[in-house]
Amino acid sequence: MSNLFANGDNDDDNLAVLAEIAHKHDKGKALEAVHEDVLGKAGVLTSARARRKRAAASSLTITDEPENETLRKLGSFKQFDTISDTSDHYFIKSHSSMAQNPKSWAKKIQEEWKILENHVPDTIFVRVCESRMDLMRAVIIGAEGTPYHDGLFFFDVYFPPEYPNEPPQVHYHSGGLGVNPNLYSSGYVCLSLLGTWEGDEDEMWTPGVSTMLQVLVSIQGLILNAKPYFNEPGYEGASGSPDGEKRALQYNEDTFILSLRTMTYMMRSPPKNFEDLVVGHFYSRAHDILGSCKAYTEGVQVGCFVKGGVENVNKGKGNCSSKFKADLVEYVKILITEFERIGVKDLEIHSLTPGQK
Repeated sequence: MSNLFANGDNDDDNLAVLAEIAHKHDKGKALEAVHEDVLGKAGVLTSARARRKRAAASSLTITDEPENETLRKLGSFKQFDTISDTSDHYFIKSHSSMAQNPKSWAKKIQEEWKILENHVPDTIFVRVCESRMDLMRAVIIGAEGTPYHDGLFFFDVYFPPEYPNEPPQVHYHSGGLGVNPNLYSSGYVCLSLLGTWEGDEDEMWTPGVSTMLQVLVSIQGLILNAKPYFNEPGYEGASGSPDGEKRALQYNEDTFILSLRTMTYMMRSPPKNFEDLVVGHFYSRAHDILGSCKAYTEGVQVGCFVKGGVENVNKGKGNCSSKFKADLVEYVKILITEFERIGVKDLEIHSLTPGQK
């Protein structure tokens, strides 16, 4: 495991491995295994920059259309950058000004910035503010093979004066939607690494060892995973059982609808400093998102449709429910309207009709 990511060609593959770890560990360990066993290893850090360069060479888009202004802005959107406007940051409400922290605190924050700037995965984008070093915002792209695929999930971060002796505080931009047992509709993030979930000592925040990069990749790989139903306390033991897998599939259906609603919410009200990313991301992935919706109405299970075909990771365990298909038909109409609003063309081929199989 010490070189888990060393030869990874893309972050989706890496996250699939992380998701598999989540199913093999108990509840607490699943969410924090990445902390001790995976992250911080040289393999993670040395491959990220190379992957970003390869992605940049291919324009960072998932479309065959000629590059337009929307895609140009997407392609030039940096993984890590500094900004000046933090007026819509969640923690501004409770921390209107930055405390007078010691130089050691500022030095540690700058170290965190350097780690993120050089090593953040391709599917995570970060913005920090030099005048408010205690604040950070990050967005995570949901991985293929999960009910979160192609979604954008935003998090606001606050580094308290006690940092790094105390973990950062993290708030999820939920839009009132609870998309995961660990991501509440209130925005609360339940994670041992943050001290917001119980865990063994080696699963908790460790000053001088734990990093913000570990927090973000933990959320992406082990919370936003392929079967989030088993993140619920007490449910992990049902993994692999017929009843447990049936309930996990039902949960994935509900979660995918919530993820689509989150997409709509983000397109209508993109967080500050990420407007170009939000519009460009959904502009470039609209056809893929709607293509997956169609596949789900035709019998493919949620999370089993990946670009280029179907990856049936749960073969023989049943198709999506009739209720889910009916809900999806209605929500695709809303998605098409939002995608057209941001300039996506030729969406009529994705229209679904009630009762479509």
